[in-house]
Amino acid sequence: MNEFATAPRHWDQQWADPAKRAAWEQAENRVLTVARRHWEHGAKYALDLGCGVGRHALALADMGYGVEALDGAPTGLGRAQEKAQARGLTLNTHQGEFTDLPYPDGQFDYVLSWNVIYHGDEEIVKTAIAEIHRVLRPGGIYQGTMLSKRNANYGVGEEVAPDTWVNGGVQDKAHPHYYCDAKRLLDLFGAFEVFTIEDYEQRPGAFHWHIVAEKPFQKA
Repeated sequence: MNEFATAPRHWDQQWADPAKRAAWEQAENRVLTVARRHWEHGAKYALDLGCGVGRHALALADMGYGVEALDGAPTGLGRAQEKAQARGLTLNTHQGEFTDLPYPDGQFDYVLSWNVIYHGDEEIVKTAIAEIHRVLRPGGIYQGTMLSKRNANYGVGEEVAPDTWVNGGVQDKAHPHYYCDAKRLLDLFGAFEVFTIEDYEQRPGAFHWHIVAEKPFQKA
């Protein structure tokens, strides 16, 4: 494990506390809109990368996707499986790292990674994006978020690598977070056909990039 990949330990503690995980139980409308559109256009197999307690994995399974749900925190995976069983849904869960995905090339039509792959330095981010590209089929869709430099926590605390900050006692910021601007974001996703990027405020001061992109077909 990279020395900066410390987020799973933090989130495992969060998921064990019902009060702390309550804010992460509801699926994002942005995710539901994109996932439903691509389901209607033939996408069938999805990966929820960094699934937490399963809020999006469950919604994808409910739409009809075959879903793989991966996370580094076992407590969240257990919670997701409990909820899936209670709702009569099937989830294939796996504890692992987003920098080393245990899936073959081209397995997925749709990969979601919501508020996940920026937990580390730029090398971690690059590795995660390369792995996402690898497991998507040509024509497959990636949807995810990255931290914007407009985020209120950018520049707060200790810079442990370029544009990578540990924000000390700030909620959910006791491990490294990578921030980027639009130009760097597009560079990082240079192997993709980027459909949309939007710098939006998830919560007051919490600016994130929302990105939807396609793995292109190889040219003959």
